[in-house]
This record gives sequence, structure tokens and C-alpha cells, in this order.
Amino acid sequence: MNKKQEATPFYSKLLQYANSNTTSHDVPGHKLGQIDNELLDYVGINMFRLDANAPRGLDNLNKPKTVIKEAAILMADAFGSDKAYFLTGGTTMGILAMIMAVCRANDKIIMPRNVHKSAINALILSGAVPVFVEPKIDENLGIANHVTYETYEEAIKNNLDAKAVFIINPTYFGVTTKIKEIVKLAHEHDMFVLADEAHGSHFKFSKELPMSAMKAGADIAACSLHKTVGSLTQSSIILTKGKKVDHVRLRSTINMLQSTSPSSLLLASLDVARKTIYFKGPEELPNIVKMAKKTRDEIGKIPGLKAITKKDFLELGAKDYDQTKIIVKVSNLGITGFQAYKELFDDFHIQLELAETHLILAVLSIGTKKKDLDALVEALKKLSERYYENAKPLKHKIIYTEPVSSIRPRVAYHAPKKYVRFKDALNEIAAEMIMIYPPGIPLVIPGEVITKKILSDLKFYQKSGSVILSDTDRGYVKIVDRDEWDRKEDPNEIWKSRFIISKLQ
Repeated sequence: MNKKQEATPFYSKLLQYANSNTTSHDVPGHKLGQIDNELLDYVGINMFRLDANAPRGLDNLNKPKTVIKEAAILMADAFGSDKAYFLTGGTTMGILAMIMAVCRANDKIIMPRNVHKSAINALILSGAVPVFVEPKIDENLGIANHVTYETYEEAIKNNLDAKAVFIINPTYFGVTTKIKEIVKLAHEHDMFVLADEAHGSHFKFSKELPMSAMKAGADIAACSLHKTVGSLTQSSIILTKGKKVDHVRLRSTINMLQSTSPSSLLLASLDVARKTIYFKGPEELPNIVKMAKKTRDEIGKIPGLKAITKKDFLELGAKDYDQTKIIVKVSNLGITGFQAYKELFDDFHIQLELAETHLILAVLSIGTKKKDLDALVEALKKLSERYYENAKPLKHKIIYTEPVSSIRPRVAYHAPKKYVRFKDALNEIAAEMIMIYPPGIPLVIPGEVITKKILSDLKFYQKSGSVILSDTDRGYVKIVDRDEWDRKEDPNEIWKSRFIISKLQ
């Protein structure tokens, strides 16, 4: 253990400022808690005193020279990276920044199709061209898992001009691939490796967890410390390793996306969360893994329920699995995961991370207590008692099919558009993303053809009561107006819609 990690440079300086009895003639307008409101009544004045806007001595996030720089150095050391950047726009901002910093317009980037929407937005902003690789599908659970090494290998060898390889480490459900081997292969072909580690920030701190992206040798990783390490929501970091990274461009890109008025509360929470996970993680994370295993064993005894184990994922070819997650298949009770999610909250005050057609997901951390897991088990027992006797196992399967890309996401986003009803959207080119949230993985992205399968899945999710995010509502979808496009066609852009539509019909 490095004793230097006991320091919290930014938080300590912020606390000193909050206790300094300074008269505020700067922003924010609450003047360090001098405006009474309901939030102040609930949380107390200390939160407002800590909500300072970069006063003298507290450094500048866009060009750190003192306490933020010191805190970032400690962060990099704790996470085994060469450099760390603090983010107050979540890992969404981190993914945008790292893709935009590495890829220019028309550069190829190899990435899984089950990426978070932020990666697709990065394609739109950067103009990069995606080479999608298909993840392994668990049709029993209806989820997309890891992308195999062999799939990445084929994509790399068929696209030797690609600028970067994008890896999810882990998936939302905790599944990882052979990241170390993929990094080695990509580097042999002079490609950057970028990692979405939103759900794996805690990996570094226990040998019982999968390998972190930095340990695997990735160039850049974006990590949601707020998800599994304990900082405040929307606080994240970017980590880098090696000499390939252009830090001038990366810093410039981050500053382009980052607020010039970042929340000091979020920055302070990153500082103290780093210290906490560094000292407590190695001892407490193995205990969480043990508690999770015991909970899975208890759930496995409940009629109609199955707790998914690491062995289940390894049998599908995964490299590893994050055992601080608990996945429960509920569809043998004759209900969807969406229904279970709703009833567990409404009737038992159990808030889960997400639901899918066949399953529910609980995410644990070193903040999880035994009583929390006991409450989950007891609520699931009640759910089983409610449905098991008359259960007809759910037969609906979400079967993923390879999307048909027509044009670059950036081109589709800027193309002429029109709105049509879902029933009239078959074989049209999407001009927006449509996704279920959580997890925020798009069913269709700008530039892809809207197929019968997409419309069928969308109809199912609508009936299930899922939260569907899109630019439009009331049964409409935004598509590329091909008639208008034909009148304004860009000769420099490859346009394949006529061929694709005729092929689908």
C-alpha cells in the first residue's frame, strides 16, 4: 500500500475553503447556502458550502496545475495507469472524448454493435466509420455478451487500415472477453485500443475480479467510478497508458466537451472514492463476491428462479465474469424481467439496476450490506409464491440479427429527414437512435436499415412498459428522406440504400 494514497488534495482544499467564512461575490447564486429552499432543509448547508465554483486555490479542471493535478496523479497511480483525467459529464463524456481524440472523419474503428449510445454519438461527432463486430448471443437469456477474440481477429485482418479497436470491459451484465490478447493483436497492427470500462472501475482492486483494461495494456479507458466505486453520480475518469496517446489532443477534446463550471462536489467525490477503494477494496471486494455467491445459492432454491453463475458465462466462451453482479432469470415464472422489476420496486421497495425480457440485474459494491441481499432474497421468494403455481414459462425470445448498415452514422444524422409511423418504417434508413434504457444499447442507429425484426422487438418493448428513448414519440420514427436526398446527393459519400432495399425486398 502506498501511504501517499491517504491524501485527498482536492477535497481537503475544498473543505478548507468551505470552512473559511469567505464572503461570496462569485457564482453559484446560492452564495454557499444563503438561499433557503427545500433541498437545503433536507441535506443541510454543508453541501452548498462545498458547491464552490473554482475559487482561488482550488485549481481549474480544464488546465489543472495544483490540487486537481495532484489528485489526478494519485488517481492514475491507484488505477495502474500513466495518466488520469477527471470528468464531470459521466463516462458518456469519456467515451465521446476518447473516440473523438483518436478518430478523424472516415477513420475506421472496430467496435461491438452492443455499444452504449455514447459510442454511436462519438461516431456522429467524429465522422468515424464503424466496423461492427457481433457479440456472442445468449438466446436463453436474450442478451448480448462478449465479442470473441476470433471475431476481433477477423475484423482486424480484414480492416488493416482501421485506426482503433473498441472493447467493452465488461458488458452491462459483467461479461469480459480476452482483452489482453486483443490488445496485443491490435497493437501489432498499430491500432489504438479504447475500452468502455463504465461497469468495471473496481476490477483493479481485487484478484477475484476480471482484468482491468489498463492491466491488459489498453491505450485509453473510460471508467464510471460512480457506478461501482462510490463517487457521486455523473463523476467519471479517463485513464491512459503507453506512448501512443496524444495527450494534447485528448486534453483539448475533453475541454471541448467538459463544462467550464464543473461541480466541485463531483470532483471531491472522485478524490475520496479513489482513496476509499484503494484501501478498502482489496479486503471488502472479496467479501462482496462471497456474499453474492451465497445469495445466488439462496435464489437457486426458490421455485421458478435461476441465478446465473460465472460457469454459465464461461460455457458460452467468455473469458471472465464480474461476480459482484447478480443476474436472475425470472421468465420461468411466466413474467418478464420488466414486470418483476416493477413489482419488486412497487411492492417490496427493491430497486434493481435493470430488467430485460427474461431477467433482472442487481449491481453490488463495497457499499452493499448483508441486509440488502437478504431483502432481495425475501422479495424474490414472495414473487415466486405469487406466480410459480400457475406459471407458464415465457417463450418470447429476443434473437439478435446483424444490423444492415447503409451509410455512416454522421451522414445519416445530417441527411434530409422525415417522420413516419413505425408501421411505415420498414426498410427505411434510420436517422435517429432508438434504445431501451437502461442499458442504453440502441436497437437501431442512424444509417441502419429498419428491419421487420427491429419493429417486432420495438413493439414487444412498448407492450412490456420499457423506457424507450428516441428523438420522437407517439409512434413515429425519424428516417432519411431518400427522395430529398436524391435531389441533394453528395457524390463524395457512398450511398448504398437502393441496393440494400432491393436486397431486402
